[in-house]
Amino acid sequence: MQETSTQDLQALTFAIMRAQADYARCIDDDRLEEWPAFFLDPCLYMITTASNHRDGMEAGIVFANSRGMLKDRISALREANIYEKQAYRHILGAPCVLGEDEKGVRSETPFMVARIMRDGSTMLFATGRYLDTYRIEDGAALLAERLVVCDSSRIDTLLAIPL
Repeated sequence: MQETSTQDLQALTFAIMRAQADYARCIDDDRLEEWPAFFLDPCLYMITTASNHRDGMEAGIVFANSRGMLKDRISALREANIYEKQAYRHILGAPCVLGEDEKGVRSETPFMVARIMRDGSTMLFATGRYLDTYRIEDGAALLAERLVVCDSSRIDTLLAIPL
């Protein structure tokens, strides 16, 4: 791991916080076609459970390893999948920069997502943490990897919108 100065760590943390906020707003505002732009190509996006992650099981509830796969997911969501209209509201904790190496900057960020249904009912939908690897390009943080580790092993089958 490279040594990072306090000033560099603050700049990295700010870039990641900004990327996280923009990512959540994109999803929460239903601008899903813009979502793949938060990732590099190739990339990794996977949703899994805490128990699977802890046990080293690599099976994901959702898996994509390219920006094209992310675009296909949104296209299917908009054009092919049938599900009740819903929206998300993300609440994010502060990211913790875990280190930096040749792959990029690794961070962990806790999250909560509320799901708002068409009738206005709201429920806590998911909690967990993002385990990310970012590359910083021109001051902007882009995701090389996002592993979404959900706290609960009970995942709603209606996991339509990205977390």
